[in-house]
Amino acid sequence: MGLLYKNLIEYSGSDYYPFHMPGHKRTGITQASPYEYDITEIDGFDNLHEPEGIIRIAMDDAAELYGTKRTYFMVNGSSGGLLTAIHAVTKRNGKILVARNCHKSVYNAMELRELTPVYLYPSYIEKYGIYGGINPQDVELEMKNNPDIQAVIITSPTYEGIVSDIKKIAETVHRHNIPLIVDEAHGAHFSMHEKFPESAVMQGADITIQSMHKTLPALTQTALLHVNGNIADIKKIEKYLSVFQTSSPSYVLMASMDECLNYLKRDGIKKFDEYVSRMESIQEHCEKLTHIKVITSAIKKEENVFDFDISKLVISVRGTGYSGMQLYKELLEKYHLQTEMAAGDYVIAMTSLMDTEEGLLRLFKAMVDVDRNMRVYGKRSFFVNGNEFKAPKAVVIKDIAQSQESDAETMKLTDAQGKISAEYIYLYPPGSPVLAPGEMLTGDIISLVKKYKAVGLGVHGTEDKSLEKIKVLKEEFKALKFKTVM
Repeated sequence: MGLLYKNLIEYSGSDYYPFHMPGHKRTGITQASPYEYDITEIDGFDNLHEPEGIIRIAMDDAAELYGTKRTYFMVNGSSGGLLTAIHAVTKRNGKILVARNCHKSVYNAMELRELTPVYLYPSYIEKYGIYGGINPQDVELEMKNNPDIQAVIITSPTYEGIVSDIKKIAETVHRHNIPLIVDEAHGAHFSMHEKFPESAVMQGADITIQSMHKTLPALTQTALLHVNGNIADIKKIEKYLSVFQTSSPSYVLMASMDECLNYLKRDGIKKFDEYVSRMESIQEHCEKLTHIKVITSAIKKEENVFDFDISKLVISVRGTGYSGMQLYKELLEKYHLQTEMAAGDYVIAMTSLMDTEEGLLRLFKAMVDVDRNMRVYGKRSFFVNGNEFKAPKAVVIKDIAQSQESDAETMKLTDAQGKISAEYIYLYPPGSPVLAPGEMLTGDIISLVKKYKAVGLGVHGTEDKSLEKIKVLKEEFKALKFKTVM
């Protein structure tokens, strides 16, 4: 038995409970072996790249369920959908308006398309240390200042479940007759119940990308690309779908999507009613915790938070003396609860309709236990101010594509202030860069990276995995030393 397969079998039989994606939570909705239906494009089974039969029917059914003009199956996740969408609505060397907290695949698309980004910055909610939504007025301002923008892309919801006012943003973008792309990877369940935010699909987005596997009972790597309105060119979308998806799409993954959607149509109302009831109950009980704070729908009172996804349990330990990673490790090692991710001073536990009442109760009891034993001014000494983990605004010097093709040299990170980065730096998850190629390495960026490392967060993107060194562009002028003014 192979080592990976052996470890997966052993882990599946353990008592570790999954508060992370995929949304099927290792329970599944069918008992069939994937080997039984792992085929290729044989007679009678259609072709994902030119669907005319059962795949076309399945995608049309998905479009009807979500209320879209067209819906496409994706077998390489939302990343492939984002690459497709951006290529389909922009011209090479064009300009695009981008939310800074977009996924790294958006940055990859900008590099491949040689696009010049104009960044939108989400608001920052100090008391939780998380980012809020995008202000529609900021979109309007940047559109006026940059009339040559070809498309707009934002992430909503965020990893933490924060939803922007997509309707207002779409109205602004459409006044300029350009398309709005929404990375709704974490919102494939939105359309399934009224207690969840309304999907971007129904709020005016031209292209919406959703990861089925994140919040629905579908296999990892499954996603949907939705098209509405008349601005996005269907033929170009289909062209780039064939570019960014394998020529041998997995029937196991497509069958998983088809059966998931069938399950939602058949049992969705009952299952989601039960699920929403459980989530409302656990959030109500979490309000009684003394030190730990769990974000609830009350966050909608904050600036630029249009709505909030109650499926996300964002567990904040800000001001307690704990770091997010300390809580993450304690939940994992002591209580065998595997959460999705740790940030500076919070942890995200992802839930789905496949979570059991017993599993949610285990998490709540663990939080009560940690909260009871937590010393606000005890021996643990991790305290942060309101902006401790807030990423500074980017100082863009060169385009990403230009920077990747320029001569570079490696130097110590601590000596790189004022230099232009030739690499990315990002936390994964969520995969949003704090530094991209072509951007200035300011003192604030270097300080932030040190803080990330100090609390044990996974910082990625550089060739040097220890992040002691970084590749920077070779420049003839002397490195500038200044601190970004916020």
